[in-house]
Amino acid sequence: MRSVEQGNLDVTLRITGTDEYAELFRGFNLMTESLREEVRILEVSHDLAGELNLDTLLRRIISATTELLDADRSTLLLHDPRTNELWSRVAEGLTTREIRMPATQGIAGAVQTTGKTENIDDPYADPRFNQAIDRQTGYRTRSILCMPIVNKAGKVLGVTQVLNKRNGTRFSVKDEARLGAFTAQIAVALENAQLFEDVLNEKNYNDSILKSTSNGVMSIDPDGKVLTANDASMAIMKGARDDLVGKTISQLFTGDNAWVVNVLERVQRTGQRELAVDTEIKGMDGSDANVNLAIMPLVTAGDEAIGSLLVLEDITAETRVKTTMSRYMSAEVVDQLLAQGEQVLGGKDQHVSVMFSDLRNFTTASEALGARETVAMLNEYFEGMVDVIFKNKGVLDKYIGDAIMALYGAPFEGPDDAANSVRTAHDMFGELRKLNGKRAGSNMAPLDIGIGISTGSVIVGNIGSPKRMEYTVIGDSVNLASRLEGATKFYGIKLLLSEFTTKELPADIPTRPIDLMRVKGKKKPVEIFESLGYYDGRESDNILRAAEAYRIGYAAMQARDWKEAIARFEAALTIFPGDKPTQMHLDRARFYLANPPPAEWDGVWVMTEK
Repeated sequence: MRSVEQGNLDVTLRITGTDEYAELFRGFNLMTESLREEVRILEVSHDLAGELNLDTLLRRIISATTELLDADRSTLLLHDPRTNELWSRVAEGLTTREIRMPATQGIAGAVQTTGKTENIDDPYADPRFNQAIDRQTGYRTRSILCMPIVNKAGKVLGVTQVLNKRNGTRFSVKDEARLGAFTAQIAVALENAQLFEDVLNEKNYNDSILKSTSNGVMSIDPDGKVLTANDASMAIMKGARDDLVGKTISQLFTGDNAWVVNVLERVQRTGQRELAVDTEIKGMDGSDANVNLAIMPLVTAGDEAIGSLLVLEDITAETRVKTTMSRYMSAEVVDQLLAQGEQVLGGKDQHVSVMFSDLRNFTTASEALGARETVAMLNEYFEGMVDVIFKNKGVLDKYIGDAIMALYGAPFEGPDDAANSVRTAHDMFGELRKLNGKRAGSNMAPLDIGIGISTGSVIVGNIGSPKRMEYTVIGDSVNLASRLEGATKFYGIKLLLSEFTTKELPADIPTRPIDLMRVKGKKKPVEIFESLGYYDGRESDNILRAAEAYRIGYAAMQARDWKEAIARFEAALTIFPGDKPTQMHLDRARFYLANPPPAEWDGVWVMTEK
């Protein structure tokens, strides 16, 4: 007892008999054992209280829980109120980094929902237990102790789940008490760590915004000292972070830049925003930069001044040139041209998807509208279409009257160039529907377009004279894309793809074969396809259903099974009446049934017009 009074709990009395002293000794040993456990829990809790990194805290809690309860493994599942899920970034003994499940599922979900502890000595007999996880991992769960983690307000933050007591028995009432004492400390540590993580995430979010913005941003305290400066401000001022942060505005902006100090003082005095447009700032290395400068007051929710925000928008000559050039060519080409010079665009072989789109009946429409209205219509049409091209990482190559030529994979190749070209075409039809809706409101005739896309190796580069160069592509794929656009009129559809483009499309872009086409001047035929993603509404549902029968009929045609082809094409037309490719192949199949083609027939249509 004197050893215990002095704080030494590592005392065990040896029991040698069965008399009353043996009972006293046994009680003494139980007492010191319990005290040692309590001290261990306090030590672990105190150790965890200083840990603010949530991932590290979760790992340490799990390790401590497993040790305290002499268990095989344990898992801590936190509740995500936004999705009503239980999640864990660490599952001890498993390779899974993060697991998630509904907060109402399984034994853990029951504990989360009811807030009551579950101590189960035969999980396989409990219908809430998911045996599939054991089968997947090869693990055998023999006993489970699952307890809610409750904060001071009575809110269940999550659950602690402990598996398999190592001595083979079930978890005891004493284990429940031990885990209960520990989870009370866990709740405090978790709330502290989550609060710290929320604050850190907020800081990182704000830092990311400042880092990604192209404008220079500096925050300034009421005494005029710079508190933060983003990368763009350092680039404009031509200084490192240490050159800006911690310095006062009067130290940074001297000489020709002294006017900035005057503007800041005026903002602090009046509380009003100040803006200086197209003005000059001298960098710390003596270089000049043209900027738009804005200084805004920073205030608390109670309108108490806490400093100012200085924003610098770089509008130097290069920026002006880049902005102007971007109206005529893609931003990627502008960046490369300004960074490396035009010699890098001198010419190279490259794998590119080429798209041609053309307005239908444009000549007739322009004659009816007149010159001014025609230009206005084209500008409105081109604005929406070019936005779609840029959104899908395309390069606007040129306007050819009312036609558009766009590139995907120039100047930089990407894995999704073909898919991006087709998605652009789908989006262009969506933009056209919006535009026609506006035109209908003004009693104007609707517009229609045809699009052709092909993919392959082309020559990319600057082509022209020294006085006027054009960044463009030349090659068979360019010619084929143009001819496919023209062929859409023959087939009565709006979007044709070459087989070379279709082979590079992901499964979520549905297509159907249209024909084998031999382009004028070429011996080898090309199979052409229609992308089905541009259809809208009920029409989209019908074409997708009809396409199944159509594909079977198309394959039967190639196999000369005319009766099967006729039956399939007729079935497709009942689902999607008026479909011109289906009707065309049906007419061909009926003709060939009555007039079988020669043995050398290969089903190819020869295109005689460009």
